[in-house]
Amino acid sequence: MRVYKKLFNKIVSAENLFLAWDEFKRGKSRKDDVVAFELRLEQNIFDLRRNLLGHTYRHGPYSSFYISDPKLRHIHKATVRDRVLHHAIFRILNPVFEPTFIPTSFSCRVGKGNHKGTHALAEMLRAESHNNTRSCWVLKCDVRKYFDSVDHSVLLGILEQKIIDFDLRRLLREVIGSYSSVNAGEGGSKGIPIGNLTSQLFANAYLNEFDQFVKHILKVKHYARYTDDFVIVSHDINYLKNILPQLKFFLAEKLMLALHPGKVSIRKYREGADFLGYVVLPHHIAVQTRTKKRMFRKMAERIAAYQSGTISKAATEGALNSYLGVLSHADAHELTERFRNQFWITM
Repeated sequence: MRVYKKLFNKIVSAENLFLAWDEFKRGKSRKDDVVAFELRLEQNIFDLRRNLLGHTYRHGPYSSFYISDPKLRHIHKATVRDRVLHHAIFRILNPVFEPTFIPTSFSCRVGKGNHKGTHALAEMLRAESHNNTRSCWVLKCDVRKYFDSVDHSVLLGILEQKIIDFDLRRLLREVIGSYSSVNAGEGGSKGIPIGNLTSQLFANAYLNEFDQFVKHILKVKHYARYTDDFVIVSHDINYLKNILPQLKFFLAEKLMLALHPGKVSIRKYREGADFLGYVVLPHHIAVQTRTKKRMFRKMAERIAAYQSGTISKAATEGALNSYLGVLSHADAHELTERFRNQFWITM
């Protein structure tokens, strides 16, 4: 396994910090805290760099709020200074860990995403069912409260396998230790905040241990994961039933995670494989009913906001085109026309 040294100096270089700022501010340039930071940009960046080099940097507190995406999520937002650092860390560390991830891990990776994950599942199902000529089954699981359950000691151990850099290890302990969820027990810390860019990388690196176990130890042929949701495809239902205890054991013993007991299912392919907002069926891909309802509700809210002058026409059209993009990955011609006609008329 390749290890990396002297990454800390790359992260804290002035060039990397300013590039991190440029990436961070995209789409946020009108936010009050971003405007305030930019007014003294050079001083703020060099103060941050001086703190990092002097090992006096301390991660600031978080503000928190809830969003529906579609389920209720508790978002923790760091200060601008800390978020710039998150981008700086991500710029250097993501290329280190990205090549270690399996091809069928689809969350928060360039060229991946939920649409690619859905189509990959469809390909797996076609292959395992021999083009719909034999029965096929899908095991679908969800890790319970994943982001709040990531164990800090385990995460640091995973990261430090590849990072032989004392200064960077100390910085990672500071960033990871800046947040602890209510799941943390006595003598330990758990959780990574959904609002941090670094959390995307940490979440993938953490469950990459599980991916590697599934693919290389259990040698599962058809497996895909998106964040904390994963599916395994087989023509043998008993194979799926027998493998489930091994999956649970590895998650519990190695990663201190558990599957959500209400979100473990084995379904026939012909009944539809529910994954990432779509339902994959033998001859087509449909949009989940709850996804359709959410799209119509959210778009109606956008239209109302546009008509009241709260958001611009460009932003409203952008949302509409985004939803039409979601529909374009399914066999949903009639639904697409209904959606377009309902909302273009009101623009």
